[in-house]
Amino acid sequence: MTEREAVAHLLRRATFGPTADEVDDAERVGVRATLDRLLAPTGPDRTPGLPDLGPDPYAGLTRSSTREQRQQANQRRRAQVRALTWWWLDRMVTSTDQAGEKLLFFWHGHWATSERKVRSATLMLRHLETLRRYGRGPLPPLVDAMVRDPALILWLDGQRNTRKAPNENLARELMELFTLGHGNGYTEDDVREGARALTGWTVDRRTGAVRFEPRRHDAGPKTILGQRADFDAASYAGLLAGRPETARHVAGRLWFRYAGPDVPPPADLAGPDTVTTLRRILTAPAFAQTRDTLVKQPVEWLVGAARQLGVRPSGLPEQERRRLLAGLAALDQVPLRPPSVGGWPAGTAWLTTASLQARLRTADALAGAAARTVLATLTAAPPAGRPDALARLLVVDRWSERTRAALTPLTGEPRKLIAAGLVSPEYAVY
Repeated sequence: MTEREAVAHLLRRATFGPTADEVDDAERVGVRATLDRLLAPTGPDRTPGLPDLGPDPYAGLTRSSTREQRQQANQRRRAQVRALTWWWLDRMVTSTDQAGEKLLFFWHGHWATSERKVRSATLMLRHLETLRRYGRGPLPPLVDAMVRDPALILWLDGQRNTRKAPNENLARELMELFTLGHGNGYTEDDVREGARALTGWTVDRRTGAVRFEPRRHDAGPKTILGQRADFDAASYAGLLAGRPETARHVAGRLWFRYAGPDVPPPADLAGPDTVTTLRRILTAPAFAQTRDTLVKQPVEWLVGAARQLGVRPSGLPEQERRRLLAGLAALDQVPLRPPSVGGWPAGTAWLTTASLQARLRTADALAGAAARTVLATLTAAPPAGRPDALARLLVVDRWSERTRAALTPLTGEPRKLIAAGLVSPEYAVY
């Protein structure tokens, strides 16, 4: 692998999709310096500030609210969710802290929480900001914050978990998916006892605040993972986060998303914090062997293409934005709406025959919105050299002969050439 191929591989995995200029710059400074820049960015992230979503549309509703009032509240909520989704997609494209934004998207899939049940854009934004605040650091503060995150509590019925009527949903997924991992040393008794530890937390929909109600909490002793104590949410989170199984499980999930399932992860990946774990993943000798093995998730595909084509989501007309969001919906991956607590699928699940038409339509929309400077760069090359110019633009190492043969007849139509490149196997698998 050449130096350029090495930095391109690193940037494709650690970010949403590098531009050709970013690869040029990384090639000049080398792999090590590029990795340092990614994991320890200097200066503020030049992105838009947090969106002003307004009050919770349901805060003023009562039992006596009319059907029309409830419908209006639903409409306002949907508008707020669309605004938040577009704000985040715009940030994914424009963020100068690309590694941080990509990591946030990983955590969003790991602590998979959907607005469809939370029904609050404000709480979903708070959920994202909590993941952003703690996602780079050690696991204990992150787990502690998440067990009291209002969106996650609503998503997994934590507000229904009381001393008199324990609800095991949050405790079960906390152990099975978020920390220890399925089958890693816990029992059904541990789940039940964990649910008791989490009792008492409610969410005030008027303010979005999480509130602890002692009368709803089971304050008695619990036995969890062989330890007996008066566990509450904080001590239970600390117990789980401190287990070596949790560190290994989370490190394995990071390897799966950043390196892929085809190459076994090295031993001792887990570091004292997430950034250290990422550094170990991205510098592991086995990481270089994972090139051209990961299928881009639809959000990764769309955001990377937008970055490379100079498409700023916030600058698009409303109709074009709706086309792109409809494309993500047709591809079954819309931010803030994971299909289940297990998150989104991976691998060839994204390359179905049914999704091909949606990908083609979305690629056409992206190509149609490409910046004029991008088109000028592409057309500046002689027709015979335009497939190679496109490969540079899209940061594809090389085209297969089959793909090149498909691209060659389109060299006189730059937007069609771009769209064809976006749906090529070499762009979809990285």
